[in-house]
Amino acid sequence: MDQSTATQRCERVLDAVSAAVIADEEFLETVLTGILARGHVLLEDVPGTGKTLTARSFADALGLSFSRIQFTPDLLPADITGSNVYNEGIGEFEFSPGPVFANVVLADEINRAPPKTQAALLEAMGEGQVTVDGTTHDLPTPFFVLATQNPVEQEGTFGLPEAQRDRFIVKTAMGYPDFDGERELVDRRADRTAKAPSVESVVQGREVAAIQRVLESVRVDPKLRDYVVALGRATRADDRVDVGVSPRGIQRLFEAARARAVISGREYVVPDDVKRVVEPTFAHRLVLTDEATVRGADRSGVVADVLDRVDVPAVKSSSTSA
Repeated sequence: MDQSTATQRCERVLDAVSAAVIADEEFLETVLTGILARGHVLLEDVPGTGKTLTARSFADALGLSFSRIQFTPDLLPADITGSNVYNEGIGEFEFSPGPVFANVVLADEINRAPPKTQAALLEAMGEGQVTVDGTTHDLPTPFFVLATQNPVEQEGTFGLPEAQRDRFIVKTAMGYPDFDGERELVDRRADRTAKAPSVESVVQGREVAAIQRVLESVRVDPKLRDYVVALGRATRADDRVDVGVSPRGIQRLFEAARARAVISGREYVVPDDVKRVVEPTFAHRLVLTDEATVRGADRSGVVADVLDRVDVPAVKSSSTSA
């Protein structure tokens, strides 16, 4: 598949999802960016904004299987990965796959489960496999986790550890729809006989991997590669930051910028691609100092200041760097 075909597929997916989900175009593009870059997406927003519908709509549009896991304080790791069940007919234990065995897994309110249960997703997100009773089971490919968490109601929740936040390529929020969007939601609710919004498959599931491979051919000028590294290193030099962006985070920014270029219809990355994805890629990876937190500093503000400090390279729009 070439770049122009991949871009057309991306446009069809975004059109299909936006027909069902009332959300900002930038938000939907950010979610698709994470999927194209072979990453996982963390959605943090208040209840009732459509996070679950977003995850299901992307799975449907991409022609992929979908599974939803409701995280609760009593959820056990085996409830996610599956377990070995004794089969009386053959007198042996057989593996019964858990809900994580799907292409798109919605981990709903992930911060409501205890750390041990959250950790059950770490191997799946990092390695595309789960290990049960010493036996490793491969997950379907492609495999994406779209996790949600509520930033307001924190009683009875368990904050995601830094190691798990780092597994998400981007973190984003839907926000409230505008007046027209909320009016459309009311109109949909007024028609009680109408079915809930559904999304038809506009891409064959097997094409997703082909679209992802297109990213490997996207050209990135050496100066832009320096820019990506400089942004990550600048977060570590900020006196408000205790732990800055890791080398993995810098690589994720590089991958996200290439995905954004494909979505935008280009076979090369420009500085604006990096600027558009740096906040959702970097902010959740930062650990601020206690003093900065007391003073009201936030991660997004730190990333914005880093963008202002680091010089943007002058590169040709028709970069030929491989």
